Amino acid sequence: MRMNRPILAASLATVIFLAGCQKNEEQQAAPAFPPAQVAVYTTTTAPLPITNELPGRITPTRIAEVRPRVSGIVVERVFEQGSMVKEGDVLYRIDPAPFQVKVDSAEATLKRALAVRDQARQTADRQSRLKEAQVAAVQQYDDAIATLAQAEAEVGIAEAGLAEAKLNLQYANVTAPISGRIGRALITEGALVSTNGTENLATIQQLDPIYADFTQSATDLIRLRRALEDGQLMSAKDEAEVQLILDDGTPYALKGKLLFSEAAVDETTGQVTLRGEFPNPNNDLLPGMYVRVQIQQGLEKDAITVPQQAVQRNNAGQSQIYVVSADNKVEFRNVTLGRTVGERWQVTSGLKAGEKVIVEGFQKVGPGAPVVPTAWDPNAKPTTEQASASAATGEKPATEVK
Repeated sequence: MRMNRPILAASLATVIFLAGCQKNEEQQAAPAFPPAQVAVYTTTTAPLPITNELPGRITPTRIAEVRPRVSGIVVERVFEQGSMVKEGDVLYRIDPAPFQVKVDSAEATLKRALAVRDQARQTADRQSRLKEAQVAAVQQYDDAIATLAQAEAEVGIAEAGLAEAKLNLQYANVTAPISGRIGRALITEGALVSTNGTENLATIQQLDPIYADFTQSATDLIRLRRALEDGQLMSAKDEAEVQLILDDGTPYALKGKLLFSEAAVDETTGQVTLRGEFPNPNNDLLPGMYVRVQIQQGLEKDAITVPQQAVQRNNAGQSQIYVVSADNKVEFRNVTLGRTVGERWQVTSGLKAGEKVIVEGFQKVGPGAPVVPTAWDPNAKPTTEQASASAATGEKPATEVK
C-alpha cells in the first residue's frame, strides 16, 4: 500500500489538471455581456439667466383716507363695505340743511349787492352828464364814481360768499378721492365729524395694478453690478420681468415689471428695496401678503447646464456625474454645481462643453465600463427598469441652489 501512494498522488494531479482545463474551455466558450446602452446629453455653452428669489410684501398702488371737508352730522352711509368704488362716488352724506341755509343767505346778500351797484351806476351816469353840462361840481362826480367802485367790490364779495356756500353744500356729500376697494366704515350714521378731526371715515386702496416691494442685500446688488461692469455678465436687453411666488409655493399667473430700486440702503438691515408692478384683475393679490419675487438681473456668459437627473451625490454630499469618454467608456467625475434653471443644474467646474453626460442608464454601469451612448430624449417616458431604479435610490429632482 505504501508503494501505491506516489501512483495515487499522480492520478489525483492528473484529474485536477484535466478538470481545470475543462473549466477554462467552458469559460472561453461562454459569451461576454454586450456593452450597456445609456442615454447621454452633450453639453454646450449658452447664456444663463441670473435669477434671484427675494422676499417681499404686496402693497397697494394708491391708498387714500376718506376725510370730511366740512363739519356736521353724518346722516347716511351710501357705500357697501369691502366693495369697489369709483372716483367721485358718494360715500357719506352729512346733514345738508345748515349749508343750504348759508347758500340762501349768500344769494340774498348777492342780490342786495347787485341792487346797490345798479343804483351807484345810475348815480355815476347822471353825475357824468351833469359834469359835461357843467351843472354839477367835480367833487360830486368823483364821489359817484367811488361809490360805484365800492358797490362793484361788494358784488364781488357777495359772489365769492355764494360760491363758498355752494361748495360747502357740495362737500356735504363725501365722495371717493380715488377708484379702488373700500374697507370697513370707521364711523356710523349720527356721528359728528369735523374737518379738524384725526380719524378718517374709511380707507380706499387701488389694487389693480398692485405693487410688490422686495429687498435684496446691498452686497449682492453691488457684486452683480461689478460683474456687469467687468464683462462677466451680460445685461438683459428687454425690460426686467419679475415673477411672483405665492406663500403656498405656487407661481402667480401674471408676470410684472421692475419699476425701480431705492437709491439708499437701509442702515438697520443692509438691504435695498426694489419695487415691481403686477396686474391684479381678479384681486388675487391683497396688501400685506407675503410673497417671493423672482427677478432676472443679468445673463451669465458661456454657462454649462445638465439635466438634474444626471447628478448624483455621495454620502458626503459631493455632486457627481457619469461621463462617456471618446472611446465610449464610463468616467466618474466630481463637479461643482451653481444655480438651477428649470429642470437643469448649472455646472461651474468639473465639466467642459462637448462632453457626453449619462442621463439614463447609469444604474447599470460603473467606471471604466464600455457603453453604447444614444442621444437623450427629454420627452421620452422612463422605462420600467429606470423607474424602479429611481424609486430604489429615492432620487428626486433638486430644487434648491447648492
